[in-house]
This record gives sequence, structure tokens and C-alpha cells, in this order.
Amino acid sequence: MTPHQKLIVETDGASRGNPGLAGAGVVIKDEQGRNVETIGKFLGVTTNNQAEYHALITGLEAAARYEPQSVIVRMDSELLVKQMTGIYRVRHPEILPLFSKAADLSSRLPNVTFVHIPREKNPGADRIANMAIDTRGRRLAHDE
Repeated sequence: MTPHQKLIVETDGASRGNPGLAGAGVVIKDEQGRNVETIGKFLGVTTNNQAEYHALITGLEAAARYEPQSVIVRMDSELLVKQMTGIYRVRHPEILPLFSKAADLSSRLPNVTFVHIPREKNPGADRIANMAIDTRGRRLAHDE
């Protein structure tokens, strides 16, 4: 994998039923907006917030492999953005370990910025998260 100066990591978690069948979607782009990597993960049964954190953790782990100089994390979960930036505290006992892992991963990366975006501006990660649920994590015959 080649190092990148700046990466844009778009993440989304989806849960059908909350809790329900869930998936995580991640799209990593370079600074010109070209896709670098796409990741979908079937999560089993979780809540929407847990799925959002799993997507974030997956995205941060993947971004680290590229040794970027800066990372912009774009997500449509305002709650997670506010928790990751310290505006909101995490109190839910099932979310705390996920938050701690995400915070640790982000602290190991240089210059991480969290940005809340409207859901309609995050279609790639949303599509991947839902595809992960639909396929239960199985690879599709043709990578969409």
C-alpha cells in the first residue's frame, strides 16, 4: 500500500430494527476524491450506534495502513461526531468500549478531523453498509 498525504474516510453503520441485522460501510478516498478502498462488514445483530462505531473503527484501522499525514472522517452520525470531538460524553456501557477503541485508533493517526455530513452526502458508505447486511457478508459474484 502506498502512503497518502491526506485521506478522506467516509463511514456509515446500518441496523434494521435497532437492534437488528447490521452492517458497516467504509469508503476511503485520496485527496483528489479517487476511491482507494471500499470495505463492507456484516455485524450480526447490533444497534445503529454500535454499527456506526464499528464502521468508524474499521475505517480508522484501514486508514492507518496507508500511513497518511492527515485524515478527514466524514459521517452522517451527528452523535458520533460530537462524541469523538468531545462535545458529548459517552455514557452507555455497551458503547463505551467501542468509543475507547475508536478514540485510541484516532489518537494514533496524525491530524484527524471528524466532520458531520448529511445522510444524502454519504451514499457510498450507506450503500456498502446495506449491501453487507443484504449479503450477510458474502462476497458478490461481481464486486459492485
